[in-house]
Amino acid sequence: MAAIEISDQGHSAGHGKVRTSRLSTTVDMTPMVDLGFLLITFFMLTTTLSTPTAMSVFFPKKTDIGTMPIKASHVLTIFLGEHDEIRYLDGLAANDDKAPSALKTTHSGYELRNVIFAAQRRVNSMRRDDGENGNLFMVVIKPTAGSSYKNMVDTMDEMAITKTTRYALVDELTEAETKLLR
Repeated sequence: MAAIEISDQGHSAGHGKVRTSRLSTTVDMTPMVDLGFLLITFFMLTTTLSTPTAMSVFFPKKTDIGTMPIKASHVLTIFLGEHDEIRYLDGLAANDDKAPSALKTTHSGYELRNVIFAAQRRVNSMRRDDGENGNLFMVVIKPTAGSSYKNMVDTMDEMAITKTTRYALVDELTEAETKLLR
């Protein structure tokens, strides 16, 4: 607590001068430090720490795999590469003769989003012309050996942003795709 100390310097024998006594105040900071630590402890225990977020991925049933053939013209294939580079084939298979000239490069974020929207518009216009019903647009995401986890998560985020409901994450490249990416 605070204490006032009175020093006895004012009385000197024989000189006749009377000095005024000076008061010295000291403040004990121990209770203040205790209160600080109690408040820190209280707020640490009562606040909610950041909760981990998880990305929801839905897998098809075993019976649904391979039952519906997909045309290459309805597929956007995304290859995730090194240094956040993304290569893609829009409406072509890797073993097609036009694939080497049709393979294009983009980056994640706004650029990839525009590629997905353009592919969706292309497939939707084909659907109207053919008279087909349903959601035919499909995205195949294929990470390569040099791709990063961040790149894959960014691409999955773009699927959510563009509201793409049909996409697949495939971890193996075919021989034609390996040859195409070289």
